[in-house]
Amino acid sequence: MNSNQAIADIETCVVNPNSLKEVFPMNKPRATSFNYAIGMFGTSIPINMLKTFAFTYYVLDRGVTATQWALMMLIYTFIDALDNPVYGFLSDRTRSRWGRRRPWLAIGTPLLILCFSAFYNMPAFLAGDSIFAYCMLFYILTGTLDSVLNANYAALFPELFPNDIVRAKTNAMRQAFMLVGMIISIALTPIVTDMLGYGLTAILYGLLGGGVILYMTFTCRERDPEPEEARPGLWKALKDLLTNGKFWIAGFVNAFYSAAMSLVLASVPFFVEYGLRLSSGQSTFLLAAVLLIAIGCVAVWAWLVKRFTLMPVWRAALATLALTFIPLYFANSLVTSIICSAFVGFGFAGVITTMDLVGARIMDEDTQKHHLRREGIIANALGFMNRLNGLFTSAAYYLVFRLYGFESGDNPGNQPDAAARFLMTIVPPVLMAISFAFSWFINFKKPVETSVESTT
Repeated sequence: MNSNQAIADIETCVVNPNSLKEVFPMNKPRATSFNYAIGMFGTSIPINMLKTFAFTYYVLDRGVTATQWALMMLIYTFIDALDNPVYGFLSDRTRSRWGRRRPWLAIGTPLLILCFSAFYNMPAFLAGDSIFAYCMLFYILTGTLDSVLNANYAALFPELFPNDIVRAKTNAMRQAFMLVGMIISIALTPIVTDMLGYGLTAILYGLLGGGVILYMTFTCRERDPEPEEARPGLWKALKDLLTNGKFWIAGFVNAFYSAAMSLVLASVPFFVEYGLRLSSGQSTFLLAAVLLIAIGCVAVWAWLVKRFTLMPVWRAALATLALTFIPLYFANSLVTSIICSAFVGFGFAGVITTMDLVGARIMDEDTQKHHLRREGIIANALGFMNRLNGLFTSAAYYLVFRLYGFESGDNPGNQPDAAARFLMTIVPPVLMAISFAFSWFINFKKPVETSVESTT
């Protein structure tokens, strides 16, 4: 069977699951899950390098101040609040021969690569406030394009994989690919940038990530809308969303969790340099400990979902992640920090394995209740709630300046070690405790399945 025929067969199976056994005898039914899941590898590479090393690139190395950074994060959060519902609405209403999501993924990917590459290739002639303006412009452009891609990618998930058990398996594969992408874009980046510089690294990462996203885009086909299926209206969709209590609760859980992990990942080079007084290149070992353990544990958490159902496992994962930050506070060497980071990786695996399943349940209930497919606007809205973490990370960076006098790499103040430990080990468990508390206010009566059968 040649590659073109294989792709055609996969697409046939997505539209007509009953043909699956005919096309894929014995061991081939997982092909669709693989093609979808690997997309997470592509989406994770640019955004994780952006979120993790932007602070190092501009604040520690190029003179942007911590207060300017906090302002930028605040502005970006509010821009996200305005554009995310619009992206989701437009995606849900799109009708084309390529489907609803594919055009957005195909057009948004090259634009993301361009803006991401530009962010880490700052013109040498810039100085002073122009550096901050350039940083803010391309950070916001890259972030908003990432919102477009991830919302459309996430909207495919509940439609292609309609029940918790199949979703847990597919999501475990998806999160494993994400973590491999994070190893490249986070753990290995200090080594790669030492050899190639940030500019060339960003170009290579952009091409790699974008190529994988496009592969996923053209090998996974969503179900065609039914002829009588209405296009969702914006105001009705927003009203239904804003009055959906489960959306708000899940969104706040995700926002506080995302803020905690964003701070941890962004603070590792800061912590290694000032807290452990080692070269920034040693941060690779801490990041690798988190991500490698997480890769190994996503299957464990997926099995737990199958064994104990989604909601209790989700809460257990949130609580576990909160508790794992405690020993990290007392780590005072590279070895003890690596060991403690491994525990963080275990809790991290649990949250990423379960969080998307909760979001998919919310989409299922909305489809069943309103008889409209609005995964795009819900995914984008959940994505926005995720990005509310910018409010909390912005506050954390501002507190670092106010409490410890840390302004930038040029002026770290008198307590940079305490500032690094504050960002890495004090703020994150507080945020996770809040996330865990919110999780108790949401429940689902029973799994809701759509009419589309599993393609795995």
